[in-house]
Amino acid sequence: MQTRKLEAVILASALTISMSGFAIAQDVATDTKKAADKTADGTKTVAHKTASGTKTAADKTADGTKTVAHKTASGTKTAADKTADGTKTVGKDIGHGTKTAATDTAHGTEKLGDKIAGKPTPQ
Repeated sequence: MQTRKLEAVILASALTISMSGFAIAQDVATDTKKAADKTADGTKTVAHKTASGTKTAADKTADGTKTVAHKTASGTKTAADKTADGTKTVGKDIGHGTKTAATDTAHGTEKLGDKIAGKPTPQ
């Protein structure tokens, strides 16, 4: 009889140990699933925030590019206008200088012609 009691105690102990192992395995499986779910949620959040940040950066880059293009066009127009004004001024100055030079040349030629002809120099 004692053997039967001993067998019963051993059997009960074995079942208790195996069941506690099952419970531990169940806890590990549950914890693993919870960790996997949290990782998936975190990954989704990071992906969403990354996409949102990328869109914001792209929008700001587009806005900056438009601003730069507008300012470049405005600066180019201003430079072209100033170049045109400068060219007109230079053209007027050159025209005036050319007219003065032509007048002086004509007067000089006239004086030279008078000297060659023997006319007295007017004073």
